[in-house]
Amino acid sequence: MSIILSDFVRGLPKAELHLHIEGTLEPELMFELATRNGVTLPFADIEAVRRAYDFSNLQDFLDLYYAGAAVLLTERDFHDLAMAYFRRLHADGGVHAEIFFDPQTHTERGVPFAVVMNGLLSAIDEAQRTLGVSCGLIMSFLRHLSEEQAFDTLREAEPWLDRFMGVGLDSSEMGHPPSKFARVFEEVRRRGLKVLAHAGEEGPPDYVREALDILHVDRIDHGNRAMEDPALVKRLADMGMTLTVCPLSNLKLCVVRDLRDHPMKRMLDAGLHATINSDDPAYFGGYLLANYVDTAKAVELTRDDLVQLARNSFSGSFLPQNEKSRHLAEIDAYAARYPGALR
Repeated sequence: MSIILSDFVRGLPKAELHLHIEGTLEPELMFELATRNGVTLPFADIEAVRRAYDFSNLQDFLDLYYAGAAVLLTERDFHDLAMAYFRRLHADGGVHAEIFFDPQTHTERGVPFAVVMNGLLSAIDEAQRTLGVSCGLIMSFLRHLSEEQAFDTLREAEPWLDRFMGVGLDSSEMGHPPSKFARVFEEVRRRGLKVLAHAGEEGPPDYVREALDILHVDRIDHGNRAMEDPALVKRLADMGMTLTVCPLSNLKLCVVRDLRDHPMKRMLDAGLHATINSDDPAYFGGYLLANYVDTAKAVELTRDDLVQLARNSFSGSFLPQNEKSRHLAEIDAYAARYPGALR
């Protein structure tokens, strides 16, 4: 018995490990929050925002991303933003997320750290209670800012460190190698937090090496360009290092010219512990389900590939082992119920 690809993927239990909550700000919500908070946007209407999403590189996207964040001012704003994402994740069959947030994007605008945290945490609690979706928070440093500013942010985050699963590094990659933040991530590790870093999206394979050798990351976000270096690929595979790959983001930012050129299938065939994620879906045109389905069609992922990707999403998560095991068992039970071909 065959099953439609999108139906199979929607029913497949899965986690999202690379999601920037600020990147889920849809134009409709952006305008709603702007009206609520009396913020004047540099766009005439929702369609003008959508037209602005025609960017061709990471920096053009980031300029728009930071402009949109200006509407996020109150705890209610951050709560509403996160709940809109959790509802979408639930509809896509996602049951767990580990989401990035960029406090420096907000504190530099005068929004108190506590406002951001209280809004996100209330949404996380509501999502668990009403949707059965679990979530962990990952605080990210903006790499175009200085390491001293990252230290300032870490100090400001002190009251909430026990609510974080880890600390990451994102924003403009080129010219800002992981080594720039060696000292602050040593301190992060000393405090018992997991370490992550965006590396190998636009930056070279050496950035992935720096993330491994200098930051001692627990997970690599993106990692596509590691595929240019066979020795690095083997090292990542041997380590079982999880890569949180974002196919539709890669297409939108011209990391690949065509989704059919995406390395996801080659990653899996090389034994890499790759996962599929949506990154900044409001800007890149697809949430978790769309990333799975569109990528599966483009590079001819098999049913077993899709099951493996879902398994990777939990085994690569920062959940306790008993929770990982429960989710993996649910995936295996689901796959056993639908052994037929996909169509």
